[in-house]
Amino acid sequence: MEHVKGPDIPMNKDETITRLVETYQTDLLRMSFVYLRDRALAEDAVQETFVKAYKSLDSFRGDSSEKTWLTRILINTCKDTLKTSWFRHLDRRMTPEDLPEPAAPQDGDEGALMDEILRLPAKYKDVILLYYYENMPEREIADALNIGVSTVSVRLSKARKKLRITLEGGPRHE
Repeated sequence: MEHVKGPDIPMNKDETITRLVETYQTDLLRMSFVYLRDRALAEDAVQETFVKAYKSLDSFRGDSSEKTWLTRILINTCKDTLKTSWFRHLDRRMTPEDLPEPAAPQDGDEGALMDEILRLPAKYKDVILLYYYENMPEREIADALNIGVSTVSVRLSKARKKLRITLEGGPRHE
């Protein structure tokens, strides 16, 4: 029987993946939904993330947290979905009511902010979502995106600047 070292006792792969699903499924679903703006696709991406995690569980060395590792797999899975040609033809309008967990009511400013975040180029959207919506520290974001911490800092700064300009009535970013 294969075992994965846990904090206290070894667990087999099935027990480990069950624990990971129970712990991180909701966070990953929320992140996936923001990326894909379609609940069914988001659920598929999360399921695929856990399948990939299960298959590569033996190679997880613990260099990053489990959440960071799973987030990296999820982001890559979502990006792969976005690249497919059929995806571009879907109606992907997102409403707050569609979020995986009940969302707090958004006022006009919050809704406008989220719209602008979703319009950012992927490299800026990724860091903003992970930093502000997943509360990940810059080091974990760097690990999840496989980039340097200084790159995360620069992208956060540039994303904030782009958002500020756009929300204050400046030109839209492309």
